[in-house]
Amino acid sequence: MAYATIADIQNRIPRTLSSEEASLCDALIEDAAVLIDSAKADADADIKRVVTCRMVIRALGDGQDAGIPLGASQGSVSALGYSQSWTLGSGGGAGELYLGKTEKKLLGVGNRIGSYSPVQELAEVSEQ
Repeated sequence: MAYATIADIQNRIPRTLSSEEASLCDALIEDAAVLIDSAKADADADIKRVVTCRMVIRALGDGQDAGIPLGASQGSVSALGYSQSWTLGSGGGAGELYLGKTEKKLLGVGNRIGSYSPVQELAEVSEQ
């Protein structure tokens, strides 16, 4: 099941998708649905559409060609030494589908504060 359409993606980027990109976009939309459902299958349909669009646009690129990969949280550029470096957020890479921090927040999943001690169960068993 797909939660967005190619038109949804096209309406959110400032360029026209080529036929090859539209074909890729369709496949990415389907893949995004699997990733979203694995994180939170019962999320609201509108949220799933927004998350799908954000994921696919990040993977396709927005066409602005600023030299900064979509999803980068940090970057640096040097001049005569010809150096660039980028830090991509949320463990994903450029061109890769992943749930970013904002998408996880929209879906209501992600990092939660808390802890788990595997020894705790042993302590509870020995008390009984």
